[in-house]
Amino acid sequence: MAGAIASRMSFSSLKRKQPKTFTVRIVTMDAEMEFNCEMKWKGKDLFDLVCRTLGLRETWFFGLQYTIKDTVAWLKMDKKVLDHDVSKEEPVTFHFLAKFYPENAEEELVQEITQHLFFLQVKKQILDEKIYCPPEASVLLASYAVQAKYGDYDPSVHKRGFLAQEELLPKRVINLYQMTPEMWEERITAWYAEHRGRARDEAEMEYLKIAQDLEMYGVNYFAIRNKKGTELLLGVDALGLHIYDPENRLTPKISFPWNEIRNISYSDKEFTIKPLDKKIDVFKFNSSKLRVNKLILQLCIGNHDLFMRRRKADSLEVQQMKAQAREEKARKQMERQRLAREKQMREEAERTRDELERRLLQMKEEATMANEALMRSEETADLLAEKAQITEEEAKLLAQKAAEAEQEMQRIKATAIRTEEEKRLMEQKVLEAEVLALKMAEESERRAKEADQLKQDLQEAREAERRAKQKLLEITTKPTYPPMNPLPAPLPPDIPSFNLIGDSLSFDFKDTDMKRLSMEIEKEKVEYMEKSKHLQEQLNELKTEIEALKLKERETALDILHNENSDRGGTSSKHNTIKKPQAQGRRPICI
Repeated sequence: MAGAIASRMSFSSLKRKQPKTFTVRIVTMDAEMEFNCEMKWKGKDLFDLVCRTLGLRETWFFGLQYTIKDTVAWLKMDKKVLDHDVSKEEPVTFHFLAKFYPENAEEELVQEITQHLFFLQVKKQILDEKIYCPPEASVLLASYAVQAKYGDYDPSVHKRGFLAQEELLPKRVINLYQMTPEMWEERITAWYAEHRGRARDEAEMEYLKIAQDLEMYGVNYFAIRNKKGTELLLGVDALGLHIYDPENRLTPKISFPWNEIRNISYSDKEFTIKPLDKKIDVFKFNSSKLRVNKLILQLCIGNHDLFMRRRKADSLEVQQMKAQAREEKARKQMERQRLAREKQMREEAERTRDELERRLLQMKEEATMANEALMRSEETADLLAEKAQITEEEAKLLAQKAAEAEQEMQRIKATAIRTEEEKRLMEQKVLEAEVLALKMAEESERRAKEADQLKQDLQEAREAERRAKQKLLEITTKPTYPPMNPLPAPLPPDIPSFNLIGDSLSFDFKDTDMKRLSMEIEKEKVEYMEKSKHLQEQLNELKTEIEALKLKERETALDILHNENSDRGGTSSKHNTIKKPQAQGRRPICI
């Protein structure tokens, strides 16, 4: 009895020790995950678990997003998960998204998983038209998205219609032109074919490098009112704060770069921006919702922290990640080069095989033709021989007839009748006999010449027969396969070698190495400038090509604004666009 009571007490104490849990669903850009979380877990506990599961170390760009009454909110790291204003119905759902954007994706995004998540998020924002993208640029971006998904273009695999089910262009762009899906696919594929050799991560990075120059890239917009009650939009991004007209999200009326802001504060619903330059007035604005104010402040603090962090030396963690990324990139590069060499050798072997098969087929055809020529030569020789024999016999017969005619003429002369009539008749017969003899002689001569010609033709036919037999003998004795070198091609001499010591990647640069590196960097700069120029020319060509198919009445307000900016000589570079209002910001602000 006592044992049973002790057993029940032990079971109940064990039951009490087990922590209560709840289910959380995490939605990333390409997957969904579920976790069992303890009731006491804070936001940081859940966030760290998600990052570890994804293998993500660049955590400072991301957050867990949820929605409260149509308002976006982010999970706070120091607050319990269930203390947030989230649905208590399990599974509790959060979206793992980029909260902050880099100034320069190529320099700041180190891990491949980070680049991939940013690529998927920016691509979705462009397709959902949360980021405005000009039509010609959207076609170029689509071609990089196709390269990232399908790899190198292969006309035998990627046949017409292979993009029919893909969502690659914003609906606004598709509706703006009188173009069929096949016409769009043709233009996307033309650019896609030029990206041959780019790996998935390289294609995704090229996509981000183009997208980050779009005016609305990385900007969070909020409806605000200034102290006069005028409705405006506040934009928060990696470069600073920007004030927009509600009808124009492309070009800010005024900008406050982070390094020109002395302080940002808010009390209740009023925000205050104090510039460093005391000649510029303090800018105040109001937002209608407390949750929105908190979100604005979070984004301001986070973006400013990252802005300052970029301008300092990398931390040990970032240095380690960059070293590992360089090592991984070098390994992948060498692996790609190895695969490229193997592919090249395989293609060369296939080409050699095809060439040998073609040559073998050609030899078979030549042998067949030689046999046919030989047979024709033998038949021709037989016919010519037969014809020559017949002609020779005809010539002999004609010569015999001519001799007989001559004999008849002599006989007639000898036995001619002495009377005049008989003499006249005799003369006439003699004349006819002479004419007949002359004709017989000419025909005999012609037949003799023809016989000689036929003998000559027979000689030539036999010579052609001899040559055909010799050609056939040469073909049948010719070697079918040329000797092949089984040794693989040596590595190019300019591929660097890497010595891996422990977990670090070490390089031993000499003066010559530094000079070579400097020359390579200069060469890359020139190539980049040429590529940029070529790219701009391609974009302009596409824009001109499809301009005639545009339906002007379907242009949106952003299309019109973008065209006006382009007509004024504006640039598509986001960084240049941001810098323009800064100069205007030097005067007192009256918004």
